[in-house]
Amino acid sequence: MMPLDQSLVYLNGHYQPLCDAKISVLDRGFLFGDGVYEVIPSYQGRLFSLDDHLNRLKRSLESIRMIQPHSKQQWLEIFQPLLDPNKNQYIYLQITRGVTPKRDHGFSNDLVPTIFAMSAEMALTEHLPCGSKALTIEDTRWNLCHVKATTLLANILLRQEALDQQCAEAILIKNDLVLEGAASNIFVVKNGVILTPPQNSNILPGITRKVIIELIQHQNIPFQETAITTETLQQADEIWLSSSTREIIPVTELDSLLVGTGTIGPLWHTINSLFQEKKKHD
Repeated sequence: MMPLDQSLVYLNGHYQPLCDAKISVLDRGFLFGDGVYEVIPSYQGRLFSLDDHLNRLKRSLESIRMIQPHSKQQWLEIFQPLLDPNKNQYIYLQITRGVTPKRDHGFSNDLVPTIFAMSAEMALTEHLPCGSKALTIEDTRWNLCHVKATTLLANILLRQEALDQQCAEAILIKNDLVLEGAASNIFVVKNGVILTPPQNSNILPGITRKVIIELIQHQNIPFQETAITTETLQQADEIWLSSSTREIIPVTELDSLLVGTGTIGPLWHTINSLFQEKKKHD
């Protein structure tokens, strides 16, 4: 195993300093955003929900007519030199269709994929102790949001609009229905029931979302995977956002109005405590 170096990255079979990693300008990921990615949390060197992340990676690749290039064991061998057993990090993995002889929208099936992986530290306490602010924005993205594609320009612009207004996230609305955050999934608590939008092509199948649902169901807490209207969102007792790198974010202010009492709610505390315990044993 190579010695650990926080600037070390993996690119197409080789480990090298980040500053030395280079791809061709004819790589289809650079030219067209033709690729997919995964973000996998690691707590003290242990990868969290790895099987779920690799399964989602496989589905994303199949959706863009690519195949999974490595087995689970091979991915583990690739990731290990990038991890520090004393830190909370995440692995960023990106796979593009590869380098093409010329710029052309069409592609052949014999291209060699470009595989890039790196690690970075996670900051997990920015939303505590007061919760975060969010705002609602009309969804302007494409119709394949279930694919974890690298073509994230619409998400970037929506998230930046929220940041410009000192909010942590933009909650996306389409046809008066709540979908997800620009970089997160969403949960709403109303009258003791936890709600989340159903899985379809309008939202990303978040791994943290999946874990939260399993925790809720194991505790027999009232739960529904159902369409959520903007009216329900506005009248929520609690709102949470979930992602691999930020875990479960309580939202205490939405569109400049307090969510519930304006404090972090009891069900968030319950689920977050269960999530923190699961991290220790996964």
